[in-house]
Amino acid sequence: MLRTLRQQTTIPLAIGEVFNTVWDAELLITERLIDYIRTAVVHAGGISHVRKILALAEVYQIKGAPHGPSDVSPINLSASLHLGLATSNFAIQEYMGYDPLVSEVFQSSFRFEDGYLHPGDEPGLGVQVDEAAAARFPYTQAFLPIARELDGSMKDW
Repeated sequence: MLRTLRQQTTIPLAIGEVFNTVWDAELLITERLIDYIRTAVVHAGGISHVRKILALAEVYQIKGAPHGPSDVSPINLSASLHLGLATSNFAIQEYMGYDPLVSEVFQSSFRFEDGYLHPGDEPGLGVQVDEAAAARFPYTQAFLPIARELDGSMKDW
């Protein structure tokens, strides 16, 4: 289906938010079925593995546009920013912002200013975790909603 879509549109396609490995993205990249690979550092094996995915994508003129949702910590966003600065085919970083409660636990040096994300000047990824503050927010297990077709069968949302 994606091959048909690729043949019928000039709209850039961005896929990969839930990919975990380079193998999840390989076919889409090598057959140039997408324009942007959206893997998130936290989902796809960390900085080193996402670098490998972006290196493969570079060979096929596919750009990086890492997933940056607000439901993962600022550590992921900071890692994506630093990776982007070191990657020639990095195109854009998704940024949704964070609930103010997040800053009680994560002190981040990155900032959003004039439409740009700046990584800050702190060492490392520039994110400090206040473990005492984190203890005030105990872990509660949660699950993604189940998506179903009209006939009741399950589908990937």
